Amino acid sequence: MCGIVGLFLKDKTLEPELGRLLSEMLVTMTGRGPDSAGIAIYTHGTDDQGKITVQSQDPNTDFAALDADLSEALGTDVDVKVKSTHAVISLPENMVPEARAAVKQLRPGITVMSAGSKVEIFKEVGLPKDVAARFDIAQMAGSHGIGHTRMATESAVTTNGAHPFSTGPDQCLVHNGSLSNHNNLRRELIRAGQTFETENDSEVAAAYLSHKLDRGSSLGEALESGLSDLDGFYTFVVGTQSGFGVVRDPIACKPAVMAETDRYVAFGSEYCALADLPGIETARIWEPEPATVYFWEH
Repeated sequence: MCGIVGLFLKDKTLEPELGRLLSEMLVTMTGRGPDSAGIAIYTHGTDDQGKITVQSQDPNTDFAALDADLSEALGTDVDVKVKSTHAVISLPENMVPEARAAVKQLRPGITVMSAGSKVEIFKEVGLPKDVAARFDIAQMAGSHGIGHTRMATESAVTTNGAHPFSTGPDQCLVHNGSLSNHNNLRRELIRAGQTFETENDSEVAAAYLSHKLDRGSSLGEALESGLSDLDGFYTFVVGTQSGFGVVRDPIACKPAVMAETDRYVAFGSEYCALADLPGIETARIWEPEPATVYFWEH
């Protein structure tokens, strides 16, 4: 049992409130998963600027002089903004793949949480309120975001085991449920060139969607394909640079509720996650249908 939230803003005047709204939504899901939590925020980057979010178990050592070391290795200016155990590395967008490799070479203890031009992912072990406060999520602005609070049932409680999982540029996924064919899919995806950081079944789902998007599928098409290729129980909420998608398996045993107004689209595992959103009293509220893809794009 885990808790999922998502918020896709249509009204740009709400964008300064994204982090606060999403944090408050996630905290309401604490009872569904108190062991670890994570949030992905899609920020507004500058033209041609890329970013990599990284995590370290020893940030005092790993983040010390990381900006200078990366700048020397890459031959370009690099900015590193530290947030507790995470850091956001900003640099020219076309150098993101090279920078990922350089980070692993220079600091083997660092784990890449996300990479792209807009997404930043922060996740750690602990209660949602503590994780959100640790990274000052309430002060973050953006266009959309997703969050997850975890109750581990099949793997250890670790930072890497927390959601969201990101396996492609500006892509991420949160998952409530369990996949039964993830081991076979993992082997197929590795042969196709995907890489994995964990043994978590949810990372396989994220990598599956990245694989489809890499080969030209839209987010909606990738989610549609998953209905036949992913076996098990699942509710997925997915983020891309411009989009936000939701899908439930054909049985749809995992709870889900959505709300839409002219200002936003919101998702929660339970209605309490949506109850304090502005204008919720006049929103269209519904339960997503089984085996039905919902997605929105800016």
